[in-house]
Amino acid sequence: MRRADRLFQIIQILRRTTRPVTAAKLAEELEVSKRSVYRDVADLIGQRVPIQGEAGSGYVLSRDFDMPPLMLTPDEIEAAVLGAQWVAERGDAVLAAAARDLIAKIGAAVPERLRPFIAEPTIGAPASNRATRDGLDIARTRAWIRGGRKIRIRYRDEHDENSERTIWPVIIGYAETVRLLAAWCELRQDFRHFRTDRIIAAEFLDERHGARPGELMNRWKRSMEKARGAHPS
Repeated sequence: MRRADRLFQIIQILRRTTRPVTAAKLAEELEVSKRSVYRDVADLIGQRVPIQGEAGSGYVLSRDFDMPPLMLTPDEIEAAVLGAQWVAERGDAVLAAAARDLIAKIGAAVPERLRPFIAEPTIGAPASNRATRDGLDIARTRAWIRGGRKIRIRYRDEHDENSERTIWPVIIGYAETVRLLAAWCELRQDFRHFRTDRIIAAEFLDERHGARPGELMNRWKRSMEKARGAHPS
């Protein structure tokens, strides 16, 4: 790894966490000696990068530090393009178009020397074989999640039994062949996961459920953690 790339990578590692990162941890990830890490960190501080801490206690990057957002490494470019390709094949129409636009914007923004990693990547997402169709507007559902609004659905379960539910949508999960809508179900008074291809009809209500999206998301995560603890693999 070139030294310039290593300096950039040190910044990236420190940006991942608010906790101090020791020189030993940096050296292990960068595959260099601790002496090299001490020298690199000293150089970054000399370049006015706001790194706090010292040898032995760990280093922290100030949250106020700003860096051009598209100073990407080849691996980061391929990771972004792979994710965008996957979404372009499997996302709803709005997300798919956004993913294709994202690839084009990355290609226009990165330096010329990095563009082959977009035009000729070493990895790729296969075409989707998804045959099922969603029973509700996924793009509108995402807007309702952000707005904290309720949706009334008619749902057909795996036993072909129909029910009507008023739900508080939390997150849309993208699997290989189906999509799942996680939501708080007023009927069951618990979180449920609905396959979007089994939703027969949906009415997007103006009524807000009153929970902040972040709060509802955290409640759902705790519910999933509790369920995993009750059913260990």
